Amino acid sequence: MSCIWAICLVLWAFIFTSNANEYRERALRLMAETPLIDGHNDLPWQLRSKFNNQLSSTDLYTLNSTHTNIPKIKEGRLAAQFWAAYVACDTQYKDAVRQTLEQIDIIHRMCQKYPEDFMFAASSQDIMDAFAKNKTASLIGVEGGHSIDSSMATLRTMYQLGVRYLTLTHSCNTPWADNWRVDTGSDPVEHNGLSDFGKRLVLEMNRMGMLVDLAHVPEQVMNQVLDISKAPVIFSHSSAFSICKHKRNVPDNVLLKVKEKKGIVMVNFYNDYVTCSTKATLSDVADHFDHIKNVAGASIVGFGGDYDGVTRVPTGLEDVSKYPDLVAELLRRGWTDDEIKDALGRNLIRVFQDVETVRDTLRNTPPDDVPIPLEQVQNSCRTDYGYPTQKASFLFRRLVFTTPKKSAGKFFHTSKVQS
Repeated sequence: MSCIWAICLVLWAFIFTSNANEYRERALRLMAETPLIDGHNDLPWQLRSKFNNQLSSTDLYTLNSTHTNIPKIKEGRLAAQFWAAYVACDTQYKDAVRQTLEQIDIIHRMCQKYPEDFMFAASSQDIMDAFAKNKTASLIGVEGGHSIDSSMATLRTMYQLGVRYLTLTHSCNTPWADNWRVDTGSDPVEHNGLSDFGKRLVLEMNRMGMLVDLAHVPEQVMNQVLDISKAPVIFSHSSAFSICKHKRNVPDNVLLKVKEKKGIVMVNFYNDYVTCSTKATLSDVADHFDHIKNVAGASIVGFGGDYDGVTRVPTGLEDVSKYPDLVAELLRRGWTDDEIKDALGRNLIRVFQDVETVRDTLRNTPPDDVPIPLEQVQNSCRTDYGYPTQKASFLFRRLVFTTPKKSAGKFFHTSKVQS
């Protein structure tokens, strides 16, 4: 009897291994046919933190202290990546714009240093072109509205530098938008979601063809943007609130509105957003994919790992090399080939194309050049040149400092105000 039991165990193990290999082989085949596009990776922040953006000081082939390097990217079949140009919230009102430009620069330099592996991408077609060349399409997303210093001109300039999405907030309010922490009570409500300037900013992003990213915003902002945006929106790295009730995740009612808007929710792998605890597994992440598909369909789901931006990732998804295992798990759960291809990249490509179409229909709409009201941004680190109060102040100073004065019987002029 014990011999028969042992034989059964061996047969079961063989069948299990055979099935697992079949799902993985099927996953790799699908990933060879459709580009895997991930919505958010913080390797550029790691390059700042570890090397002060001195790319010459490291080798992305051998760097092993991060979730991401070139061999892991190849093994994970990562076809396109939105690299995050992230800077911390404590740069707001200080040097956020400069630091963000430096993060944009490091992403460009990654592509320049490793041209056989990375191809800079700024359009949906660029992603497909890079995939055809077996290179990882490298796109830029700016993570946090504090990075633009409440300036639409700054945002337009970043678009010209290749930025293709803006996450409206990170974990701090801006002068025009509340962040996700207001839903926890950790930060105060300042704008009831978006201010008038924030709503205009969304429409300006539609006009220029920049994806609006709603990761990190409170539920009120999610709904406001879904109501006013003329183009589909993305959640570049958020998961399902019903599975893990963390305020960084997306509630079911919003998932349905994303479906109506033909947008996408790209599932985050951070343990705290997957299980609301410090531990999680690959299977737990697959639960989020299943839930989003069951609520709103496979047409709105994608991958947004948040690698190198988080401290804890699930067992089985330790780094970017593990994507095929997650795809294999979804196949094991009954996802069809078409559903997998949608989640891998077709959904994001469709969203991107729709955003580009809206941009093209608005090509004759002039840029919004009305600045944010001065009283909403005035602080000791900010000048007010160009605002009406500044003009009056300038004229007053010019009158005072250029009025001829007598000194020892002679007239003299004080120094000219610097222009």
